[in-house]
Amino acid sequence: MITPDIQFQTAIRAALTADPVVTALVPADHIRAGSTRPDKWPTIILANPQTMNLGWASQGQKLARVFFDLHIWAVEDGADLARKIGFVASEALWDAPASSVIGIDDYTRPSFTYMRDPDPERAYCHGVGTVEAVLRWRV
Repeated sequence: MITPDIQFQTAIRAALTADPVVTALVPADHIRAGSTRPDKWPTIILANPQTMNLGWASQGQKLARVFFDLHIWAVEDGADLARKIGFVASEALWDAPASSVIGIDDYTRPSFTYMRDPDPERAYCHGVGTVEAVLRWRV
């Protein structure tokens, strides 16, 4: 295993790219991990996680709480498109994403907030959603 947070990120991305309603609004190659500045529009970017190590579970497994921010960027239709993308992403992530590598013990559905770019010359809308889970893995 690489790290549990990367496995969780992989599971989130897989759930988003496998959902045809999501990819109808955001092409699969526009759903990626990395920095929060987009290079393609519209896009969903999984930012670097926050990881809180919780300790040991039974049978030599470890636990960590991981938070991922999903950044949605949209230009056309601005805020309306960003909210549509956030809604369908929430639907795709309604249940914990599947992973054969890590256990996802506690899962919080994404919640989003949206803001326009403060520069009046830009028609960007930026949404930020947070997905949270307690992950379990074997050492």
